[in-house]
Amino acid sequence: MSEKINNIADWRVTLDGKDLSDRLRPRLVSLSLSEKRGDEADQLDIVLNDTDGMLGIPKEGAVLKVQLGWKQGADVATGLIDKGSFKVDDVSHSGPPDQITIKARAADFTSKIRNRREQSWKNTTLGAVLKDVAGRNGLTLKVASDLSSIALPSISQSRESDIAFLKRLGREHDAVATIKDKHLIFARKGAGTTTSGKALPTLTIRRTDGDRHNWQRQKRDGQEGVSASWHDKKGAKRKTFTVGKEDGAKKLRKVYPDEASAKRAAIAERDRLKRAPATFDMKLALGRADAIPEARVKVSGYKDEIDATTWLISEVTHRLDKSGGFTTDVKMETAP
Repeated sequence: MSEKINNIADWRVTLDGKDLSDRLRPRLVSLSLSEKRGDEADQLDIVLNDTDGMLGIPKEGAVLKVQLGWKQGADVATGLIDKGSFKVDDVSHSGPPDQITIKARAADFTSKIRNRREQSWKNTTLGAVLKDVAGRNGLTLKVASDLSSIALPSISQSRESDIAFLKRLGREHDAVATIKDKHLIFARKGAGTTTSGKALPTLTIRRTDGDRHNWQRQKRDGQEGVSASWHDKKGAKRKTFTVGKEDGAKKLRKVYPDEASAKRAAIAERDRLKRAPATFDMKLALGRADAIPEARVKVSGYKDEIDATTWLISEVTHRLDKSGGFTTDVKMETAP
């Protein structure tokens, strides 16, 4: 009879390029990493045992790099997966027992990208606007060609931070703006592909992989259409574009500068509403470091309606503890 291989979690942490994994491993109380979609920064929290007083306190702005995965196991995929770089934000020392708690945010979310700005563009494209925003924040732009080529007769950033402006652009084009590893990535929500057109892997999760789950179907608000207004300069009057049924259509508050922008915003909101009806949250007893926001998921072992749905990950939280446990919480919505 073959001997059962125990599942053993693994992780690696470097501080300003120096690998501290072996030194920190016996001191680890907990490690949690939240990966989010869009304008929210990924966050890393590490709690370390300092009962002997031998740990130093990391400097503000120090860069932590993290990898998560499994060292061995019969029920898991082994190997480490890179989860990015994080700048130390807050550090606390508490006790007894003495512990150091380190909070770090995704390294690319600098204070500069959160400063309010004013700028206007005319007769340009979405790609050109995004390139300007990426350039002034030291980021490399990755944007799908169908989005990059969208014409923008005029657009203004008025007392908005770059991160708020990117969020608005994403909402108006049913896209998601994400900052990862010195890249500004702008892609359609649920596209299932990278900006280069490569397909994101679809994760398969069985009920036996999970610890707890919560599926919820939300009542539709009855709105089967979306209306957006735009200012017709030639006719000097306001006009409206509606996608779907006009009767009882949801009305967007913003007045858009041209018909094309109004159409895109209405269609984007219509597509967002289509995704809203159901959510599915899972706690995986065996962590999945390969679970990332925007990845698609197929599940099995639940109700037929749940298994038949393709799910889209909106948020992931990975947790490791001192006993060697590694779990992953996944929040999902209906994929388009």
